[in-house]
Amino acid sequence: MPEPLTARSLLFAPGDSPRKLVKAGASGADLVLLDLEDAVAEANKGEARHLVAEHLRTAARAQPQWVRINPLDSAHALADLAAIVPARPDGIMLPKATRAEAERLHHYLTALEAAAGLAPGGIRTIVVATETAPALFGLGDYAGCPRLAALTWGAEDSATALGATDNRDENGDYEFPYQLFRALCLAGAAAAGVTPIETIHGDFRDLTGLEKVAAKARRAGFRGMMAIHPDQVPVINRAFSPSEAEIAQAERIVAAFAASPGAGTIGLDGAMLDMPHLKRAQAVLAMVRG
Repeated sequence: MPEPLTARSLLFAPGDSPRKLVKAGASGADLVLLDLEDAVAEANKGEARHLVAEHLRTAARAQPQWVRINPLDSAHALADLAAIVPARPDGIMLPKATRAEAERLHHYLTALEAAAGLAPGGIRTIVVATETAPALFGLGDYAGCPRLAALTWGAEDSATALGATDNRDENGDYEFPYQLFRALCLAGAAAAGVTPIETIHGDFRDLTGLEKVAAKARRAGFRGMMAIHPDQVPVINRAFSPSEAEIAQAERIVAAFAASPGAGTIGLDGAMLDMPHLKRAQAVLAMVRG
């Protein structure tokens, strides 16, 4: 199994815009997603494929450069992979996917890596795991999936798959099915031992709303979030970085347990803490190291 993904911000860049591909690399995002799918009109798919491959070959990589290909059941996916793999992407994002399709992608990548003279298994994958109705029933089945580094979810394609007219209620919150899909994606990632990534915040001008969404996502257990505009990157990076106060408290908790070896519970600041508190404190410090 590959290592879980370590990336706070994952910024999409349209594959048919050389200017935006370059701009994304200078954004400060932890990872760039060069997009061949939703951001590219049907008529531009071939040109985008060529531009992304050339970008991968020639651009300085300030951060990992991944590619979101088109769905495996589309007419474009194999052509995407044939063009992209020889240019050595750091990873592939697979949209509208099931576990079986993630396995099929692994086999395609293995063959294409061999043809390109690349080390087998070097290209990792992220699966967008909620965008079709069949995919929703397999969110707990990704343990052991080869190459898988992260799971994420999407609310828009999920709504389309269900025939919904909207995915939000009158208060602007996700309706229950989409809250459920989000929670199942988070649990599925934990069950598979991979990184859970929060979906986009679609209003790129609403940085205040983004800050709230990102903070809530990190509290819930997500370890990164996708972005659709460079202005979103600093907000997401801050939200998924522990604050100085969090770090100090985590250090105090770890130190208190270290001072009482063998103790299952300890008292700190008038509260009783047990092993889950210690593990969460250790996870905060691991985020700092990461």
